[in-house]
Amino acid sequence: MKKQIILIHGGQTYDSYEEYISSLQVKVLDFERAQQKFWKDTFAERLGSDYEVIAPRMPNGHNAKYLEWKIWFDKYVPYLQDGAVLVGHSLGGIFLAKYLSENTFPCGISATILLAAPHDAEDLEDSLADFVLPDSLALFEKQGGKIHLFQSKDDPVVRYEDVVAYKAQLSSASVIVFENHGHFNIEEFPELVELIKKL
Repeated sequence: MKKQIILIHGGQTYDSYEEYISSLQVKVLDFERAQQKFWKDTFAERLGSDYEVIAPRMPNGHNAKYLEWKIWFDKYVPYLQDGAVLVGHSLGGIFLAKYLSENTFPCGISATILLAAPHDAEDLEDSLADFVLPDSLALFEKQGGKIHLFQSKDDPVVRYEDVVAYKAQLSSASVIVFENHGHFNIEEFPELVELIKKL
């Protein structure tokens, strides 16, 4: 049986529809970047045939709402098997932390990996709107399997202090720090592939 990897992508969220529209109007399109391939595009291929990568397209990644993401993710949960690995990048990371802190997961999770996950909105350029963590992450720590927190010191989006805040609440989590991986929008991510293969 293939080991399941569930990958939740990042996104943006706003406090109001007006802020979202304003952001769309002022955002400058980086056409070269839009054509570029990133590690997520080749993730399944690099893991190999022993893994099944499930990467749901969460609703409206440009103006994400937690409830909408929860409803959509709930539809995938019945298909997940014991030993699944959950990976969340950026907003996808805080989504998993919030979801696993507020809901009892029906199957055993082998590991949860948060990549550049925001912890709170303090000093963030963008709002976290309703992607706000509960006061306690105890349920997440109890059912999230081995928790790994990835952060790069040069991340222009999520502060290094956010991984420190997660670690303070998740004492059993391991922290993997990089100097120059930015917001993990990189072409290749061998460190992540290697970690998953070791699980």
